[in-house]
Amino acid sequence: MSRAMRSVLRLLAAFVVFGALASVAAHAALPIQHWTTSNGARVYFVRADTIPMLDVSPDFDAGSRFDPGGREGLASLVNSMLARGAAGLAESAISEGFARVGAQRGSGAGDDRASVTLRTLASEPEHDEAIGLLARVVSRPDFPAAVLAREKERTIQAIREAQTKPETIAQRTLDGAMYGSHPYGAHPVPESVAAIGRDDLVAFYRGYYDARSAVVSMIGAISRERAQAIAEQLTRDLPAGGASRAIAPVVPPASAIERRIEHPASQSHILIGQPALVRGDPDFFPLLVGNYVLGGGGFVSRLYDEVREKRGLAYSVYSYFSPMLQQGPFTIGLQTQRGQTAVALGVVRETLARFLRDGPTEAELKAAKSNLVGGFALRIDSNRKILDNLATIGYYRLPLDYLDRWTARVEAVTLEQVRAAFARHVHADALATVVVGNGDAAGGPVAPPAPAAPSAPPAPATTGGSVVR
Repeated sequence: MSRAMRSVLRLLAAFVVFGALASVAAHAALPIQHWTTSNGARVYFVRADTIPMLDVSPDFDAGSRFDPGGREGLASLVNSMLARGAAGLAESAISEGFARVGAQRGSGAGDDRASVTLRTLASEPEHDEAIGLLARVVSRPDFPAAVLAREKERTIQAIREAQTKPETIAQRTLDGAMYGSHPYGAHPVPESVAAIGRDDLVAFYRGYYDARSAVVSMIGAISRERAQAIAEQLTRDLPAGGASRAIAPVVPPASAIERRIEHPASQSHILIGQPALVRGDPDFFPLLVGNYVLGGGGFVSRLYDEVREKRGLAYSVYSYFSPMLQQGPFTIGLQTQRGQTAVALGVVRETLARFLRDGPTEAELKAAKSNLVGGFALRIDSNRKILDNLATIGYYRLPLDYLDRWTARVEAVTLEQVRAAFARHVHADALATVVVGNGDAAGGPVAPPAPAAPSAPPAPATTGGSVVR
């Protein structure tokens, strides 16, 4: 049996063992160990000996908010190109190297940060080879010109395809309406991606992929000493950095904004939102609990009851807060038949206004807290989910006991805190509304799709829905 086959079989066996142990591990406190490497990278480590696996994620303060004007899409291209050639190895050799030891690599860049992930067996020599290869990828990318040309063309074609999708048009138009000229509202277009050259990638990488902005998260069946050595190996050859990270503050709209875009889709896509929440804000838990009642609780939310159950206006309707380094958005979304657009939008606005005025009832608050606390284990029931949460804790500098105290902080939320938090963060008279579909049914002028609305397709998720919001 080949070595590669043995690695794959051991990886599969580890997954089977993990399935039996995950539910037990999810209820245990997470003893997060934290230290700083010799060159300033912050490390967050959880030792987990139940399965012979190691999950690693170096995160960098290198998100798309640093894309230069006219070069939107640069941060995403840099991140995706790291493994397309590094330290003289072609992308095929890199891919085969990870596959040979049964390792899985991923990457992605969001508005705030960029990440690289690795899942490998914790045994030698597999994890030694995988970590060594990952270190070459993050520390010595080559950005080969021929591969860059191919990736640019692939990205441009994907953007053009996205320009036809109502859900993408709606989301990107909402971002622009909420954030204006702030980087959170910008998205790549074919012209901006076409303008990116190899020198742009090299400069961005050297400026933002530095050790002092790096956060290395790890969970697995290794010792603290081995984790320290891995963190040093992954960060010791990173560039010096030094690029400016000064970004203008978010300026939320002072009044309501509406964008209605005609589209031949059979349904109207409706999004409503505004900048609302910074990661680490003390109002986070009251907003989390309150939003569960409003639209985050699925079948038991106010919006679901009013829009679907009572009136049958939509298959689903939801709301959420997405905290970020600067004010991340509060969003309400739904799809409805074109002829029902105005009615559905009116019901959503009335439901939100009533919630902002009165808040949840005692019964709704109790049920929301019970459901959130009861579902907490599912948010950390795998090493990958724990890794995602470690990366979030590290990058946003949340307390080390954040996960241990999460349920207690949910349970402590009061009605008064929910009402006050929503009053501070959600303002009905300054919401941005986007309707893509039947613009006429909502009233007002119909605008053509803005050219900057669509974005490149998302890179493989680095946090997904597993992060404890």
